Amino acid sequence: MRFPLRTLVMACSLLPIMTAALADPVQDARLEGSLQTALSLNRLLNPFPIKVEVDGAQARLSGEVENPVERDLAEHVALATRGIEQVDNQLRINPALIEHPLEPRAYAQRLEDATLGAVVRARLLWSRVTEKSPIEVQSRDGVVTLRGKVDSPEAKELAGVLARTTDGVHLVNNLVSLDSTALAKAREKPVDAPSDSWIIDKIQTSYRFSRNLDGLNIKVASADGMVRLSGEVVSSEQRTIAVDVARQIVGVRGVDADLLKVARKVEG
Repeated sequence: MRFPLRTLVMACSLLPIMTAALADPVQDARLEGSLQTALSLNRLLNPFPIKVEVDGAQARLSGEVENPVERDLAEHVALATRGIEQVDNQLRINPALIEHPLEPRAYAQRLEDATLGAVVRARLLWSRVTEKSPIEVQSRDGVVTLRGKVDSPEAKELAGVLARTTDGVHLVNNLVSLDSTALAKAREKPVDAPSDSWIIDKIQTSYRFSRNLDGLNIKVASADGMVRLSGEVVSSEQRTIAVDVARQIVGVRGVDADLLKVARKVEG
């Protein structure tokens, strides 16, 4: 069957729009972290400054390695990472790298910075207050810088809180500015309510990312967006934080923490 040229041109022109609509920044950030971890755990590859970017199911590798064997190995590691189906291998070969050994600690810091940035971006996307805000996240040596525009002081403050309470972050430069009209159209668009399993996963993951909480001791359940917390925390402050973290997740309509108890100290 032959299609008119005009139909084919229109179909091709819609591909970028369809691809953008299917984009999932949270999943991209998660895959970037997984692939960076896989590369860092490989003894042959971890000394080299390999940069990873993920867009959907495609990973882009850039940087330098010493020889073609390492270049091919990096591509195989990427393809073996669950969720990656294509690799744009832009790694350059530089035989001179052997004469200037790279400092593994420096690379480990770059990996940590990339991971921290991805975690903060994910937490911002999970929050009902900041999910639609175009906030740029940069991380270096544990210092996170936030830039972008939000439509309320609450969103600016929460962005800083989410970054500051992320485990591994030492300092936050909150350079986010206020623009009451920038996100008006985005917020008018109806969105489907997330599933309860999605809500539970994001709350539990947020607890694990937080330096203030021991997420393993907090159980989370959700029914139609009504969240129930149970278990134990070590202080009333932790209990308050746990409730606040759960309450701001997208799709949460209410939080019941009656079964989340503060552990009593046992006198020795």
